[in-house]
Amino acid sequence: MSIKILTVVGARPQFIKAAAVSRAIRETDGLAEVMIHTGQHFDANMSDLFFEELAIPKPKHHLDINGGGHGDMTGRMLMAIEPILLAERPDWVVVYGDTNSTLAGSLAAAKLHIPVAHVEAGLRSFNRRMPEELNRIVTDHLSTLHLCPTATAIANLATEGVVNGVYHVGDVMYDATVFALEKAEIGSTILADLQLRPKQYSLATVHRAENTDDPERLREVVQFLLEQSRGRTVVLPLHPRTRGAAARLGVSLEGLRVINPVGYLDMAKLLHHAAEVYTDSGGLQKEAYFHRVPCITLRDETEWTETVTNGWNRLWKGPAHLVRSEITDYGRGRAAFEIAELLRDQAPLRAAG
Repeated sequence: MSIKILTVVGARPQFIKAAAVSRAIRETDGLAEVMIHTGQHFDANMSDLFFEELAIPKPKHHLDINGGGHGDMTGRMLMAIEPILLAERPDWVVVYGDTNSTLAGSLAAAKLHIPVAHVEAGLRSFNRRMPEELNRIVTDHLSTLHLCPTATAIANLATEGVVNGVYHVGDVMYDATVFALEKAEIGSTILADLQLRPKQYSLATVHRAENTDDPERLREVVQFLLEQSRGRTVVLPLHPRTRGAAARLGVSLEGLRVINPVGYLDMAKLLHHAAEVYTDSGGLQKEAYFHRVPCITLRDETEWTETVTNGWNRLWKGPAHLVRSEITDYGRGRAAFEIAELLRDQAPLRAAG
């Protein structure tokens, strides 16, 4: 009997991570996967296109839940996920990262006594004003398997008393980066389409609530990007949340090269050939590190402390690091297979009947 894995995803970074792990699950004997897409990212360029480009199996369940406040969204997801879990009866529920989809999936599973495996367990920014930080902490304390990308993540869990079921598997985003770059270099025409020359532009993304919900903060971020654009073009694939906030608050983006959200392969190519990255995305910080592109994080803290320590990333208002070292601690590009093997080998015995 195959071990049944139910994967919950809902946002761009999760699609990318799930693509790597889903490939490994399909190539590992004794495993079968069912996927729920909560619909948290509902823009086709941020959702459907990723599934197509990364060859992710079509989700069996699509909940189409997005918008509203954090409690409202998470509550609707809980209500929708619970009956699916009761019908599917999985051996594991796998969740990724730190979104409302992550929290809803882990909480629904834990209340039904279904073991949870958390990919990217142990990350901490130590800022509980961020909803993502709360989602991370709660999910880790509900999980049975803690699949950590770094040694720092393991140490964070130990500080909170979480020591059982903790594994350093490496980073599935590194797996995804290695896989995608070769495809992007061959298949993406984004630089030609936008008439961009390698290393002659910068890439920016802004989407987190801490930057988009505070009018003064959003104006400050946009002003910073405009200052950077005086030296070279700043390309800004515009997140729907940021587009709406800028329009609502009257914040002009004129002077930036604003484009619609792009697929993963186009984004990989834009990132790889950028001179510098400005972002509040945890995923893009790390991808910039993997691509050896200097990054400025548009936040006051980061959960990816190794990128700062190794000199490839610095916080927007923090001190610059001048010495850059090689990538460390993120694995060998086989984190997804280590995860698949743990899901197979650590699965609890299924109750008779």
